[in-house]
Amino acid sequence: MLGLYVHIPFCSAICNYCNFNRGLFDAALKERYVAALLHEIRRSGGPSTALGAGGAAADTIFFGGGTPSLLDPSEIGEIIAACRGAFALAADAEITLEANPETISPERLDGFRAAGINRLSYGVQSFRDDELIRLTRLHSASRAADAFQMARAAGYDNISLDLMMWLPQQSVAHWLESVDALIALGPDHASLYMLEIYPNAPLKDAMARGRWSVAPDDDVASMYLSGLDRMDNAGFLQYEISNTAKPGRQSRHNLKYWMDGEWLGFGCGAHSTRHGVRWKNQSSTEEYISAVTTGGQLETERRVLSAEERVEEALFTGLRLNAGLDLEAVKMRYGVDVWGQFGGELQMFVDEGLLIYDGGSVRLTRAGMLLAHDIMAVFIRSSVR
Repeated sequence: MLGLYVHIPFCSAICNYCNFNRGLFDAALKERYVAALLHEIRRSGGPSTALGAGGAAADTIFFGGGTPSLLDPSEIGEIIAACRGAFALAADAEITLEANPETISPERLDGFRAAGINRLSYGVQSFRDDELIRLTRLHSASRAADAFQMARAAGYDNISLDLMMWLPQQSVAHWLESVDALIALGPDHASLYMLEIYPNAPLKDAMARGRWSVAPDDDVASMYLSGLDRMDNAGFLQYEISNTAKPGRQSRHNLKYWMDGEWLGFGCGAHSTRHGVRWKNQSSTEEYISAVTTGGQLETERRVLSAEERVEEALFTGLRLNAGLDLEAVKMRYGVDVWGQFGGELQMFVDEGLLIYDGGSVRLTRAGMLLAHDIMAVFIRSSVR
């Protein structure tokens, strides 16, 4: 079934490391944006739009951003209702709201739950105040813990927490403090990401001014491996390079991205993939609103993926999963003998203990996940010869 992604571009402040499509919160602009979102979603129910997606079955909605929790619960409820009107939304649909701890109160949590949200994803990033300050986050470690407890008290039984490693001035010991603090709270899902410092990010200048450094590569590997070991011991199951969950609590929406699924994106800058076609909405909030309300050009960068591109994406996204690639499934869907075509180059990674090939599947070892990009590059190198 389809996944539905809804982009909310507003933030209370712009974090110095962020490279997402977002801008500062403006109440009047937010109202206009929500109205445009509702219009886009409702008109997508037509049979001639979104490649005939109107009325199609969907089983996930993901509110991403930005900071979706800046919307009023009533606005979230309207958007969910519009999705139900345009698509055949499963009764047990996973409906996720990304939230920042400082935007949450018991009343708002009750309102989001009443609107239909049944999964929360908190952007915590660290449980150390000094690290949060360096990242210009608005919440403190204690506020993040309080927000989690508020959500539990409000009845949420599916909560994810995000942490980032390789932060400026972060040691292995400091990273593990955050991992232990997360485990102590007892979320249902956890994402452990590595910070990526973009060339134009203000954080890069702040690091130069403050003479902050990041840990050497060996320490980063230790952060990753030791952090996941602790998650293992706490009963979490790693199911993707950066994601772990209690049994049955994997992100159903994000799995669509890694399992060759299809999704429709709504809002400025949102991406969609359906029937081998990929497109993106206008990135500018104002241009998006104008395109929706006037019937102008909403979609940009629309292209039909070649058969080769579809195979490549299925291979290198599928390899991100702990389960790896089901070779028979790939052969049935795309007619590609993965090991026959790529096995010659992949064998060296098997010999080095970075990859496992058992005849029916190919999957990364945990050590191999640290070199995933090098291994995945085989699929592209081999296909362009």
